[in-house]
Amino acid sequence: MKRLITLLPLLMISSTAFAQEAAAGGWSDTQSKAIKACCYFFAVALAAFGGTRSQSAAAAVALEGIARNPSAADKIMTPMILALALMESLVIFTLITVFLA
Repeated sequence: MKRLITLLPLLMISSTAFAQEAAAGGWSDTQSKAIKACCYFFAVALAAFGGTRSQSAAAAVALEGIARNPSAADKIMTPMILALALMESLVIFTLITVFLA
């Protein structure tokens, strides 16, 4: 996690450097489209990884709660399914954003 936190600012800074070089004529149109596509697919992969990781954590905690108190299964199941649907919608929004961009 610490590596990701240090890597994100570097990625943000490098995008401005790439933009300046592309404006100066360093990148061809095909190369800039390829880099853009790679960045979009990286965004989808990151969203899918985060979504599946959070969904598995939510399901694990819900199943642990049901195992400890089986009579509370009805009260746990509905909010868990709602939370899973909201997590999945964020991944789908990322996918739609990539296709529209």
